[in-house]
Amino acid sequence: MQKSYSSLSVAIEDLQKNGFPEDFNLVAEGIESKSLKRKWKAGDLEVIKFYRFEGMTDPGDNTILFAIETNDGHKGLLVDAYGAYEGDVSPEMIKKLSIRHDE
Repeated sequence: MQKSYSSLSVAIEDLQKNGFPEDFNLVAEGIESKSLKRKWKAGDLEVIKFYRFEGMTDPGDNTILFAIETNDGHKGLLVDAYGAYEGDVSPEMIKKLSIRHDE
């Protein structure tokens, strides 16, 4: 897994080719995979790595790409805008997605 990528699209393409094929979506209690028709709660997943991407002209273009592994072995990616998950998302999931500056 690379330490950084030049763009979000390059990161997604590379990570999908290297073992993170699922497309995860954020839901209130955790994440879901529509292709697998499955949901996982915050306690059932680990954030393996995250990548930050900042828009060159619009601060609204800032995103984070999370590489995630579920407790049953599914790996995939979650793309989210900075702080967008703080709405209808459980406190456990907010904590799981918190970016720690020591990483």
